[in-house]
Amino acid sequence: MIEVAKVDEKGRILIPKTLREKIEVREGDYVMITTKEKSITIESLKPVADRYFGAFKVDKWPDDLDEFIFEVFKGWWKSKHT
Repeated sequence: MIEVAKVDEKGRILIPKTLREKIEVREGDYVMITTKEKSITIESLKPVADRYFGAFKVDKWPDDLDEFIFEVFKGWWKSKHT
């Protein structure tokens, strides 16, 4: 699919709606922009959490999430190195 867009005075480019829909980019999403010679590639980035949505059931969130994460990693580290 080919679209033409104009660069404004601040260097911004409006990504045409047809392309945004094709790569599923919405307002507030992040994209990765890379260059190669005189080409620019824009790639949609989705949060990792979206891939795992609904994969785990949490009955009760811990009071101190930082401590919980620390304990999980500590247990994982011990299991990998024992």
